[in-house]
Amino acid sequence: MIDHARDLESVREATERLLTAAAKVDNARVTEPSRLPGWSRGHVLAHLARNADALLNVLEGRPMYVSAAARDADIERDAPRPLDVQLADVRQTADRFQQAAAVPADWSRTVELRNGVTDTAARLPFRRWVEVELHHVDLGIGYELEDLPAEFVERETDFLAERFSGHPDVEPVRLTDGTRVWRTGRDEDPVGITVRGTGADLLGWLSGRRTGSALTVEGGVLPTLPPL
Repeated sequence: MIDHARDLESVREATERLLTAAAKVDNARVTEPSRLPGWSRGHVLAHLARNADALLNVLEGRPMYVSAAARDADIERDAPRPLDVQLADVRQTADRFQQAAAVPADWSRTVELRNGVTDTAARLPFRRWVEVELHHVDLGIGYELEDLPAEFVERETDFLAERFSGHPDVEPVRLTDGTRVWRTGRDEDPVGITVRGTGADLLGWLSGRRTGSALTVEGGVLPTLPPL
C-alpha cells in the first residue's frame, strides 16, 4: 500500500542530500556536462526545479506542462544560471511541492501526467522521489546508484520492471539480485534469460544509466531496452 506521507518525507530527505552536495560545486562545474547526454549540470538542476512546479500543477488539477516545447524551453532558459540561483530555485519549488502535498486531499483520485499517462495522486510523492534521487546521480558529483536508499532501489526496480512488462520489443527476462526476483519483457513462458546483479546494477540497466556490463546473463543476451 502506498504511504504518500512517508514518501513525502523521503522526498524531503533526498532533496536535502542533493542540495547539500550540490552546494559544494563551484559555478564553473555547473556548466560542465552531466551524465545525461546533451545536458549540463545546470540543465539537471533546472529540470528538477521545473519538475517540482509541474508536479504541483498536477496536484492542483492543472496540466503538468503547457507543452513539451515549453518544458524544454524552460529548462534551456534556466540551465545557464549561477549555482546559488539554481539551488534557491530547487529549494523553493521543492518546498512548494512539499506544502501542497501535505494538504489533506483525496489521494485515491486519478491524476494525469505527461503524454496521457495517468496515476493515483498518492504516487506523486514517489514520482518526485525518483526524480530527485536519480538526477542526483546524474549530476556526477559523487552520489552513485550504490548510495541510493535500499527501499528506493527495490521500489524503483519494481516500477521499471513493471513498466517494461509485456513490452513486445523486450525479450522475457527474469531479474534477480540474489534475494528478490522480478520478471519483465514479453509475456512468454518459459523465461529463457536470467539476469543477475546487484540492486544498483539492475536499477542502472533498467533506468538507462548503466550498460549492464556488470550483470551476469544466463540463457541468452542482455536485451536492449526502449527509452523511458
